[in-house]
Amino acid sequence: MATKNNDWKNRLGVLYSTNPDFKYETNEIEEEETLPKAQQKLRISLDKRNRGGKTVTLITGFRGKSEDLVALGKLLKTKCGVGGSAKDGEIIIQGDLREKVREILGKEGYKL
Repeated sequence: MATKNNDWKNRLGVLYSTNPDFKYETNEIEEEETLPKAQQKLRISLDKRNRGGKTVTLITGFRGKSEDLVALGKLLKTKCGVGGSAKDGEIIIQGDLREKVREILGKEGYKL
């Protein structure tokens, strides 16, 4: 059963219409569909800026839904055995693990 987003707090300040064809529109931006793995053009780089002197492996270029980005980030963190984060189209893996990340993404079918 699909649930409707019927939270009244999101509609505060909205006047209601008696028109039966009226559809309430939100300002939410829809995410684009996730591209297949072979069509993703991921870039792996090393980053030290604004990180308190710490080195991180940065994976950019992911196109798709944030849930899929988080899932890929979790896979990489688990396989590398380190921490990190996945948000705003970037995956951050703690440490210089460029070669290991490249190997893992290649085995998963991603284009580098």
